[in-house]
Amino acid sequence: INELIQKRQLLEAFASIKYLEDEVIAERDADRYKDNPQEFARKSKDVNLLYNSITSTIQSIVVGTLEHPTVEETMLASLVTLIANEEAAHPNPRDTSGSGSDVLGTPRKWREEWREAVNESARKRVLSVPMASKEEDNSWLDLHLGFLRKQLSEDLLKVKFAVKKCYPEDYRVCDVYVEAFHKAIASHLQDLSQRPLEFNEFYALLDWLANTYLSELLLGHPDLKPEVKTENLSLLLTPADWDKLKNDYINSIKGKIKSYFGNILKLEITEKWEKQVQPEVRENLYNSSLSFDIQTIIAEHMKASRAISRSLEMKTLDLCLVELHEFIPRFGEEFMEWNASQDSPIFAPYFAAYINSFHDLVSGLQTVFKVNTEKLQNVLAALTKNFRNDFFHKLRTKTEPLFKKILTKDWILATEKPDSLASAVSQFSEHLQHMKEPVGQELLCDVHKYVVREYITQVIKPRQKMKGEKRKQVSERMNQEAKILNNMLIDQGSTSDWLLPAIHHIANIVGEKKKDKLKAYVMELCQDYPDIR
Repeated sequence: INELIQKRQLLEAFASIKYLEDEVIAERDADRYKDNPQEFARKSKDVNLLYNSITSTIQSIVVGTLEHPTVEETMLASLVTLIANEEAAHPNPRDTSGSGSDVLGTPRKWREEWREAVNESARKRVLSVPMASKEEDNSWLDLHLGFLRKQLSEDLLKVKFAVKKCYPEDYRVCDVYVEAFHKAIASHLQDLSQRPLEFNEFYALLDWLANTYLSELLLGHPDLKPEVKTENLSLLLTPADWDKLKNDYINSIKGKIKSYFGNILKLEITEKWEKQVQPEVRENLYNSSLSFDIQTIIAEHMKASRAISRSLEMKTLDLCLVELHEFIPRFGEEFMEWNASQDSPIFAPYFAAYINSFHDLVSGLQTVFKVNTEKLQNVLAALTKNFRNDFFHKLRTKTEPLFKKILTKDWILATEKPDSLASAVSQFSEHLQHMKEPVGQELLCDVHKYVVREYITQVIKPRQKMKGEKRKQVSERMNQEAKILNNMLIDQGSTSDWLLPAIHHIANIVGEKKKDKLKAYVMELCQDYPDIR
């Protein structure tokens, strides 16, 4: 009998075992073993071992069904007949609770063994899919999931077109195989999700779960319908494990976004600031790629997350905004620290370019991403204030020595060029006309006010008395410089035309000796600037 089993001549083997089993049962019922129970136990054990040997062979045949290039249809047909013969031979379970080793005549449940063998076959097939180590290939998980999809698809097509026809309908072959593979893959993915994965690996796993498994790429493939049904399949991951995987993905995004923003800053430093590269001018505005780069990073990660779920997309957006709120002040600090260490001609252009870019960023987040930007605007307002303070500090540093020369001997004798102050101011003010409204114009007006105020402050400081001719020279020089300064700032976009007469009024007063005319000039000054009183 063992030789028949080894040759997989199972029908003949079963017939022989059944004959032996019936013979032992008949002898037992005739009390042949009443005085020799050991003999009965030995023969019962032999029968049981032979049945177990057939069970193992059934398992081996079923487990190996998908491992061979072609399906052994004759063998499977024989297997089905064998199971049917056994079920007919042992139709009803018998109470063996008090019989010890006596299991003769009881059903062998080979159909259940067949089902378990299908489960084992699926498990082995899933675990046999190639999987490189991370050291061998950085895309190891992507590749593995691709191989898994391919092998599972091929196996299920083989089940539908080659295996199913070997079994009766009541075996529900396709359903059983799909359920077996489903359980095997669920267990495998559970194991994968517990590994220390990185951003790309978390995404590969989520994407496969959400967009590959049930899609036309795999279980939903048209060639598998209608036999392969997915409606009643359980979740591959429990809700808790699914949530954990999404949270792990979000946490991995955090590091990725922080790294991307850090690279933006690094490139600004190395490719623009250190190389003293002037920003581009587009439509008369200084341009920086900051806003575009940041929005691109956010959009790409949102798009990827949206492919998994809408809730993951929103979590990704929220995380990007948190990182952005941290990045912008850090970016501003780096910019100001770098500029504090040197007197760079690119400070003012980039000051304008970054303010423009941050304005675009707020606008883009509002219109494209539908974000409430109130917090971001507060962050940018603080940054703009710091940039503005730095801008005026540099302007004061540049112009203060020139203001102090006003009314000095060299200044009166015109040794200093009349446009030297305007030239120094213009190094800063000219760049504000390339800044978006209203910020650029407001700053330009502030510069205009600063220049006029500082100029007058220097003029009215207590000094030695000047003689008539000298007073006339001073007046002419003041009017000349005032005209140059005012014309330049108005041409650049200042709307503070109310400041235009200020220095001229003071110049007229300084240059006049006659009291009645002095009084008239003072009256004109007070009329234009009532708060001077």
